[in-house]
Amino acid sequence: MTAQSGGLGVPFRLPLLILGFVSLASGVLAGLARFGWGVPLPSAQLALLHGPLMVCGFLGTVIGLERAVALGRRWAYAGPLLTGLGGVAILLGFPAFIGASAMVLGSAVLLTGTMLITLRQRELFMVTMALGAVSWLAGNLLWLAGAGVPAVVALWINFLVLTIAGERLELSRFLPPSSGAKRIFKVILVVLVAGGFLSVIGAGIVIYGTGLLGLALWLLRQDIARRTVREQGLTRFIAVCLLSGYAWLAAGSLALLAAGSLTGAAYDAVLHAILIGFVFSMVFGHAPIIFPAVVRVKMPYHWTFYLPLLVLHASLLMRLAGSGLALPELQSLGGLLNAAALVLFILSTVSSVIRGFRAGKN
Repeated sequence: MTAQSGGLGVPFRLPLLILGFVSLASGVLAGLARFGWGVPLPSAQLALLHGPLMVCGFLGTVIGLERAVALGRRWAYAGPLLTGLGGVAILLGFPAFIGASAMVLGSAVLLTGTMLITLRQRELFMVTMALGAVSWLAGNLLWLAGAGVPAVVALWINFLVLTIAGERLELSRFLPPSSGAKRIFKVILVVLVAGGFLSVIGAGIVIYGTGLLGLALWLLRQDIARRTVREQGLTRFIAVCLLSGYAWLAAGSLALLAAGSLTGAAYDAVLHAILIGFVFSMVFGHAPIIFPAVVRVKMPYHWTFYLPLLVLHASLLMRLAGSGLALPELQSLGGLLNAAALVLFILSTVSSVIRGFRAGKN
């Protein structure tokens, strides 16, 4: 969605973004602790909340902030504020229901804002993002009610993949899909949403995996990135991020279909192929667009943008190989390098902002 002016100014948006990155840092440390790396954590229980911190505390806050900017209403910023504070509550060791309640309220604000935009723009891409927001709220409500992360993770994944798919579909207006392709996309939406909700009761995994694979193949075929990858500079970088992310989404869905369940070794492989390989490839690729729109900074392209992406892919391959070959040391090293890729991404982003600031002064 195109960001509109209005709502809160940059000095008020930046703290919300920082809250999201607090959850990112906490979630990464919690993930490393699960692998046995000696990282400092306020409590051992934090390691069990790696998923909520990453999905709800970080990604939910960033997406909520982007949606609030697009809506241009001050109340919409309550969404990222609540999810950001929910992540901080988890980090500080407050009772679990406090953080979960904040996530529920924040996702409810996001859904409200998304529905208002959908009523204003009655387009398929907005319906797709609205279904993603519905999935996130449903998953958060179930988590608040006591459901475990494995029971709601498909709904959380749907929030992310449908949000991303909706944003890519919006940009496809420059290369519109055919009416047949749109019909296929609608079928994929139905399959994904049905599979996501069925997974809560331990059913529908094959349906869900089929929906994820269908979406990956649809995006690989229809996304304008297939053409823009032939360009240069930032345009090519974004396209490489997108296409490699779609490949990881396909790999994760194939792993899910092969396993037939989200348990055991398949759980780690499927989740991280999608949530690291796919989602963070999208984050890396969209950051040069989203950050300037949200916090009004320049992010001039530099070839070093590729370094975090390469480390991300290589480390994920190492992690999944360790999981598949039952080599915990290799899997643990891959997890550590996953974290290194995120650190490189942050350093690359900060470096680009500094270059943009210096260029603006000259």
